Amino acid sequence: MSEKSEKKDGKDGTRVFKKMCLDGKISTYIGTREFDAMQVYPVRGSPFCTTKIQEKLLKKLGAERAFPFTFELPAGIPSSVTLQPVKNDQSSKPCGVEYCLKTYIAKDMHEPPDRKQVVDLLVKKITHAPDTQAPQPYVESAKNFMMSPNPLHVEARLDKERYVHGEPIYVHITMGNQSTRAVKKLRLSVKQVANICLFSNAIYKCTVASVEHDLNVQPSQTIAQTFSIRPLLEDNRDKRGLALDGQIKSEDTNLASSSIALPISSREALGIVVKYIVKLELFVSMGGS
Repeated sequence: MSEKSEKKDGKDGTRVFKKMCLDGKISTYIGTREFDAMQVYPVRGSPFCTTKIQEKLLKKLGAERAFPFTFELPAGIPSSVTLQPVKNDQSSKPCGVEYCLKTYIAKDMHEPPDRKQVVDLLVKKITHAPDTQAPQPYVESAKNFMMSPNPLHVEARLDKERYVHGEPIYVHITMGNQSTRAVKKLRLSVKQVANICLFSNAIYKCTVASVEHDLNVQPSQTIAQTFSIRPLLEDNRDKRGLALDGQIKSEDTNLASSSIALPISSREALGIVVKYIVKLELFVSMGGS
């Protein structure tokens, strides 16, 4: 197979992905390699009509040689996710979920295609976050210490529930120290938890961001403060088993998106389930956290 070629057709710089079969008799063009389960265009139930990219390709290639088509991903299938291999290790294919758009020439649907006349083009099924607003994640905790009649009370709240790749996470913290110990340091971290449902029941846990701040919260003191943390793939390139958004060849990608719970018929249909946990730790005088 020839490698992916990325072309720009027209003055507007439209991106078109192309792949050709081994004998050059068939080529497949698509305007994007990222898809989700929500069909935006054309509207469901409406007659098929060509897109602007398809119209340009028809004009360029000729209507007698080009055949526009659409396809729809089934509902409930897992998103494209790849587990990060050892850095610079090209010896084996990474574990994960991937999708391939297959086009070929045949006399009928039941005839096995000639391998030289098959185009396999990798595409990604991405996670589409719902538009509905969700409550801000919130937690509170109280810690009792020996020889201290009252506890250390902490409340933590995120500024929202959903974040896009590269966006900072703001954590609003309220601390009421009624204990006899001073709070000296705060550690904030984000952990990725990936549940592998493909071949075995394996769970990978990886800290993808961590920051520390010095504090001096004395007994009977109360503070309210906001801290930020930003998980980025570039800070975690050397961590094996980290879940990434589906990767196509050497293209760059992101940390895997959180999975959205959907009804399933089998465990394997889950693919790789990903979630993120924000963890807050406080360190006090005389040891302990």
